[in-house]
Amino acid sequence: MPTKKDGMLFELHPTPAKGRDGRNMVYARPASGRKMTIRQIDAYCAAHYGLREFELERAFRAFLQAAGYWLAEGYRIETPIGSFVARLALDGEYTDPDAVKPRNVSLDNVDYNPGQLWNQEMQKWSHGFRRADNPNTLELLADQKHLEQVMRETLEAHHGYITAGMFARSSGLTKYSARKQLNRWTEGDNPKLLKTRQGKEDIYTEI
Repeated sequence: MPTKKDGMLFELHPTPAKGRDGRNMVYARPASGRKMTIRQIDAYCAAHYGLREFELERAFRAFLQAAGYWLAEGYRIETPIGSFVARLALDGEYTDPDAVKPRNVSLDNVDYNPGQLWNQEMQKWSHGFRRADNPNTLELLADQKHLEQVMRETLEAHHGYITAGMFARSSGLTKYSARKQLNRWTEGDNPKLLKTRQGKEDIYTEI
């Protein structure tokens, strides 16, 4: 029988949308800080499912190489855990299809559709849910003096730069709220931070 210590730990965080009582609506997500690496899952499968050590990890590397090749050729990859297809991007805004040349197209990312198999597998193992004691995002955002102190401490710890992920971990905010707060510090007549795009991530540095 499931116990009080069973079930998925979840957190509640506010959204920008308002409810009927005028307060921010909340959404649920799995508790932060809980992560399994492929090496840990590999060891678990070796102990419980009769796989050899590193067999799962090697299989993932082989799949990544093979699937990457076929995705780059334009194929959709169908697997027992879902389907994968390349996402393409254009280098600008076009309204005339004839104006788009091959040089204007690039590989952007991979779209993944998990299908129903994951839902079925999770339902099989699920023992309900438990509320995690996560910080109240609205209360954290209201204490701007504390957030600025955390921001400066994080900058110092990371040699003068910070990302939304770093700030989320050090402040207790969600990554979405952390990014919004960092962006606020880049605005106005006297901004505290400068935002620079590096690849697909924003880097914030002190002005």
